[in-house]
Amino acid sequence: MQAYKLLARQEGLSNNKAKKLIDDGLVSIEGKKVVIARAEVPETTRFSVKKVEKPKVIFEDEKIIAVDKPAFLTSGDIRFDNAELIHRLDKETTGVLLFSKDEDFRKRCVEAFKKQRVTKLYVAWVEGIVSEETVVDCPIKTVKKGMAISRCAKDGKPAKSIVRPLEIHGKKSKVEIEITTGRTHQIRVHLAHIGHPIIGDSQYGARYKANRVLLHAKYLKIFEYELSAREPKDFKGFN
Repeated sequence: MQAYKLLARQEGLSNNKAKKLIDDGLVSIEGKKVVIARAEVPETTRFSVKKVEKPKVIFEDEKIIAVDKPAFLTSGDIRFDNAELIHRLDKETTGVLLFSKDEDFRKRCVEAFKKQRVTKLYVAWVEGIVSEETVVDCPIKTVKKGMAISRCAKDGKPAKSIVRPLEIHGKKSKVEIEITTGRTHQIRVHLAHIGHPIIGDSQYGARYKANRVLLHAKYLKIFEYELSAREPKDFKGFN
């Protein structure tokens, strides 16, 4: 039986809802993520469905709302009646995400992002040993055919990332990444380019499995605002 149909039967869901859970990366079998909703599986298969956490507001004033975005929730799925999204994070990335209550202020923020006047720090678990700071200055080209795929290319848009080591556990490293540009999948592409793909990021060559791409937006500074989000539990426990 096809995976999404069996999941729908077991969980008492519609076929569409079950398929969406699989497409969103929330369904696993014995710890391994189900990636193809229409894959044939034995009818004795038992699924595990991950619950998506709700976004937490970490700061709010008359101009801005900052939330700690959970994994497996797209930026566009988070909505406020009185605020508009300023920037985006990948679906599996956790951390600081900003909304503006004032349209003029939102435009100022968007301009600040474009002109690289925002400080953005991320942390990630990567494959291999990272023992010294590395600057990755490699243009990125993105092709969008259903799913966006980026790569380093001479004819791409300028992109720069600074990678700093934080911890080493066996053949895995925890790193901090500062980005001065914001290209699609920039951190994922740059880390893969230097031979240290993010754990769980099979799209960009990771071999080590995880429930998600282990990337977290921990700190953002824009104008007078300095905002930070604690590492999630699954991220802290990965060592």
